[in-house]
Amino acid sequence: MLRWNVLGFFIGIEQENVAGTLSFKGAVCGVLASFCLSLYSIYNKKVLPSLGNHIWLMAFYNNVYSCILLLPIMLLNGEFNQLWNYDKLVSFDFWSLMIIGGFCGFSIGYVTTLQIQVTSPLTHNVSGTAKACVQTIIAAFWYNEMKSLLWWFSNMIVLFGSAAYTSVKQKEMVKAYLSPKFETQNP
Repeated sequence: MLRWNVLGFFIGIEQENVAGTLSFKGAVCGVLASFCLSLYSIYNKKVLPSLGNHIWLMAFYNNVYSCILLLPIMLLNGEFNQLWNYDKLVSFDFWSLMIIGGFCGFSIGYVTTLQIQVTSPLTHNVSGTAKACVQTIIAAFWYNEMKSLLWWFSNMIVLFGSAAYTSVKQKEMVKAYLSPKFETQNP
């Protein structure tokens, strides 16, 4: 099933290349981002028990670490000067949007950790891939982009692979739930 997602990805990359819109840097960054997300999911699942399975605490630590990691990235990109010279840095609108963005980010982190806790890192990644694929399709409609038939096919392959994975996992969960072992463990 996951092979379908990879196949859909490669067909999509090839279609971007044919259309002349393929960015090698973008493709490499996308693959690296997927790799980092996979590692993040795996380590999230691994570390959560050491925090007593407290999802709020894990989300809090992830946000603190992100803030700390953001500082050297801002320094390397020369963004401190831009931030310091930003004319709306002390405005109510700026800080209102920052607080709303922070709340949304924390909420996404919480839900991500919850999904990883109750499923698996792989399921979280498949879910994220399906979500990104749907967002890509919506964006193509929104911006009235003309895409080739193979581009649409590649996205359908990814969605099919994600749906097939979901179906298999659902059947496994039903089978585990109906097994006598489950009934004796959960009175």
